[in-house]
Amino acid sequence: MTIYRSFLFAPGNHPRRVQKSFTLGADAVILDLEDAVPIAEKAAAREAVMAALQAPRAGLGYVRVNALGTPWACADLLAAVAPGVDGIVLPKVESAADVHAAEWLIGALERDRGLAEGRIDLIATIETAAGLCRIEEIVRAARRVRRLAFGAGDFTTDLGLTWTDDEQELLSCRSTLVAQSRAAGLEPPIDTVWAALSDPAGFERSACRGRQLGFQGKLCIHPDQVPVVNACFLPDPDEVARARRVVAAFAEAERAGLAAIQVDGQFVDYPIVHRARRVLAQFEAAGQAAQGRSGLAGSGPASHGEGRAAR
Repeated sequence: MTIYRSFLFAPGNHPRRVQKSFTLGADAVILDLEDAVPIAEKAAAREAVMAALQAPRAGLGYVRVNALGTPWACADLLAAVAPGVDGIVLPKVESAADVHAAEWLIGALERDRGLAEGRIDLIATIETAAGLCRIEEIVRAARRVRRLAFGAGDFTTDLGLTWTDDEQELLSCRSTLVAQSRAAGLEPPIDTVWAALSDPAGFERSACRGRQLGFQGKLCIHPDQVPVVNACFLPDPDEVARARRVVAAFAEAERAGLAAIQVDGQFVDYPIVHRARRVLAQFEAAGQAAQGRSGLAGSGPASHGEGRAAR
């Protein structure tokens, strides 16, 4: 089980920030060619990002390309399918056709360049009304896409919504992403960024809310957000301890021919046990991710995706 809690954005046109981003404990770093890069610098940023992903680093490295239909998308994708790149983040996905086009091009480039089929992960970002309204066709079209991401900044702008501190205006959209992902057999999605950098308490509430809603992680735009997300999306010690008690007690009950018991005064049956096992798997995966980042430091480009088959 691979764990994706924190995705940290770094602007592709700032080499020092790119280099530092891989040392900050994020489960993955997204080198941005889209919103964080001025139009005049997009071509140069593309070259810098690809050079950075060939250099020694710790952790997963993704590239956020420009949206399909922009003048830069094709060149971004042509550059990004290369050794050293673990995945591509595709913004403003609005239809099954967008998914098909991106997946076809990435697959063709993998074959042409001798990369293992399915090596390059693809994250489709939902951040417009069109994307949300067509989400069912998007998730069912996905083969390489394993998880969605949500972008509230563009989404609220597109719909003319006010992005409030409690994010109630985003609740239905977030729940739709989680439910549609589950129905299509995708992993839980990645939650939106939090733009109010002067409100770290609000960010922590947003991150914890995302986990409660069923997201597996959150996008980060500042280094200080990474440890908060990693903590919010990791089961706490009490939760882990209870999960271990539930799993152990239920295993003993099954041997005695029982499938409904009480643990700590609460009813436990198979759905509760499945959830407890998932908590333990998440906890174990987080530990492995931390060890992996330490082991990869300075060892060369990450190759986590090598040999993965497309979904």
